[in-house]
Amino acid sequence: MSYPETYKFTREHEWVHPHGAEAKIGITDHAQHELGDIVFVNLPKVGNSVKRAETFGSVESVKAVSDVYSPVTGEVTGVNDLLAQKPETLNEDPHGEGWLIKVTLTSPEELQALMSSAEYEEYIKAE
Repeated sequence: MSYPETYKFTREHEWVHPHGAEAKIGITDHAQHELGDIVFVNLPKVGNSVKRAETFGSVESVKAVSDVYSPVTGEVTGVNDLLAQKPETLNEDPHGEGWLIKVTLTSPEELQALMSSAEYEEYIKAE
């Protein structure tokens, strides 16, 4: 799997795709592969705040329930409603249709602390 070069990544296997003052957040292909078949996704409501490195939701697979941590601080402006009906979308397309939330960034400088796609690929090889 090649990871999108315009995305930033965390050591907890989340990604953020910034676009101006907004960003989409999701889990990586590596994360969904480790989790196995995803059966349920718990996400925050639009208008909630998320803080960098804090839990904002969870992903439940046939193996386990895993917390999802926000790579950035911001306000939730969108939630991927598709995942309520089709949580397996996270397995099928984790970097595209399987996004979790959209946020308005309140501290865009936080993006600088995240890994590039090349750095993330090296990180998961070493894990």
